[in-house]
Amino acid sequence: MKNIAVLVLAGGKSSRMKGIKQLEKVNNKTLLDITLEKAESIFSSNIFCVLGANSEKIKATISRKNINFIYNKNFENGLSSSIVSGIKYFIKKELNFDGVFILLADQPAIEITYLESLICLFQKNNNTIIASNYGETFGVPVIFPKKYFIDLLFIEGEKGAKKFINQRKDEVISPKLTSNFFDIDTQEDLLAFKKTLRN
Repeated sequence: MKNIAVLVLAGGKSSRMKGIKQLEKVNNKTLLDITLEKAESIFSSNIFCVLGANSEKIKATISRKNINFIYNKNFENGLSSSIVSGIKYFIKKELNFDGVFILLADQPAIEITYLESLICLFQKNNNTIIASNYGETFGVPVIFPKKYFIDLLFIEGEKGAKKFINQRKDEVISPKLTSNFFDIDTQEDLLAFKKTLRN
């Protein structure tokens, strides 16, 4: 497997959830733990989790030994700031990765087989952005090759990564396989997702 870092973004303050979203549970597992478990099922090392708001509370719930934590002090500046924190950490620690695989902690329905299909594409196209196809746009999960790392340091706001990807559509490949990209932002979303699991 290519030398890929997994960057799980879990730094947001989840104001729309009116609680700590990362710690909300589905089938007795927190949303963050579901994502970390999937990452660990594919990668034995180089798994990084970016925390920001409520970082100590969240960190205290994670017993996994394989996770490297990165603190994003600028978490108020949106999702992009967590990606920037991750890339800066790699540069500071002189970690030389071929790509960074970005996952969100609030997409619990994405299958492991789908994540593996992204990795498989990257193995064959390691100079290309491997992004998820949402129909009209591309988004996360996404793998960025290292040639984009410096440019990623300048993304901003909540939609910065998505904008970055969609401004480079001719440099993007998506797998034929698709997945359930449902993301959970509110208590209503969480209840709706749990309902789908019961049906």
